[in-house]
Amino acid sequence: MQHVKHKTDCRLCGSTSLDHVLPIRPSAIGDAFVTADRLSEKQDLYPLDCYLCLSCGHLQNLDVVDPDILFRDYTYRTSVSLGLVEHFKRYAQSVVSTLGIPKGSLVAEMGSNDGSLLKAFKNEGMRVQGIDPARDIAATATAEGVPTIPDFFTGALAARIKAEQGEAKLFCANNVFAHIDNMSDVVKGIRLLLADDGAFVFEVSYIVDMIDNMVFDTIYHEHVSHHALIPLETFLNRHDMTLFHVERTGTKGGSIRAFAQPKSTGQRPRSAELSKLIAEEERRGVTKPQIYRDWFVAIEDCKRRVLAYLDQAIAAGKLVAAYGASTTTTTLLYHFELESRVKFIVDDNQLKHGRFSPGAHIPVLPSSELATRKPDVVVILAWIYADPILKRNQAFLDAGGRFLVPLPEPRIVDAAGSAAI
Repeated sequence: MQHVKHKTDCRLCGSTSLDHVLPIRPSAIGDAFVTADRLSEKQDLYPLDCYLCLSCGHLQNLDVVDPDILFRDYTYRTSVSLGLVEHFKRYAQSVVSTLGIPKGSLVAEMGSNDGSLLKAFKNEGMRVQGIDPARDIAATATAEGVPTIPDFFTGALAARIKAEQGEAKLFCANNVFAHIDNMSDVVKGIRLLLADDGAFVFEVSYIVDMIDNMVFDTIYHEHVSHHALIPLETFLNRHDMTLFHVERTGTKGGSIRAFAQPKSTGQRPRSAELSKLIAEEERRGVTKPQIYRDWFVAIEDCKRRVLAYLDQAIAAGKLVAAYGASTTTTTLLYHFELESRVKFIVDDNQLKHGRFSPGAHIPVLPSSELATRKPDVVVILAWIYADPILKRNQAFLDAGGRFLVPLPEPRIVDAAGSAAI
């Protein structure tokens, strides 16, 4: 298939002992919403199957879509995500005070997007350097006072930054560490750029939360890795890095903020929280196939219940719409086989209005269209944000509309309340 390569070895340890534990249905590129003049273009569906490495326990997609397709014309901006800018302000203040980063230190961020996090570090008195391959977003961030190199972070780029600006006391990667295919080169680059007493802080979706909260829709083509601490620590150790602390955060349906330092020179002690989480991963068997097989059974059960409800509604002549036009919603739309059942999608992001969903080309409209078109059932694809969406659309419920929240437990919400299906 064009623009995709299939790996045969684990991206963390190189083992070829891999088990196909999550057969997620293929989808179009999650954020490739198209304008009307591009509707004749065919959008390929790419595999989303997840494999577990039986040697180190890392869960990963082995089908890697060309990163130029995914990231060069990226449209997602951090600042549009509910609550993320505030989250980053607190993040910067907390990291600077906890790690004792002196004012004037260099803070570098890979996948810095529109500079939201680096702006927060700048406000804390730091020198900042962003690295992001999305050319337009990088140019805008630079114009707004966050110098951003429009490229992918590599070992070679790390050497260039170090030569020009010196060592970094802090290197950040937020919700991008899951995007990297060549993990070894990136971590070598981070170690090269980091001061001996520096820290690497990264946020990723946490596989334990993904399982417990049913957040399987963060499996999309940008995310080639789904992280647990045990395989990560083994991998980092091979590159003279080691974890010293971890915190749970509520973002993206459940994430971890992990802290690493140079293994040979770092002085920070290993935290009790880190030891506790690693012990919990061992207890639950996150490096073994069974937990993923059980998870897939639960996903399929939700899908079966959602489709049974919708197919009954459609057979009775009801109009079905959906709410949410984002990367995760594309995974859900395809895996739950909703693309042939949903007539239109509404979203609150004006950038998506007038566009059509990836591959299936379902029209995306403003959420005000619920009042005009009066669908009978609206599937909340952006189900993590179900509560604010329901509050904002009380008028639709009062007028007799129904919302279907598909995960973590399928339920119908109408004016009378909420009931499981």
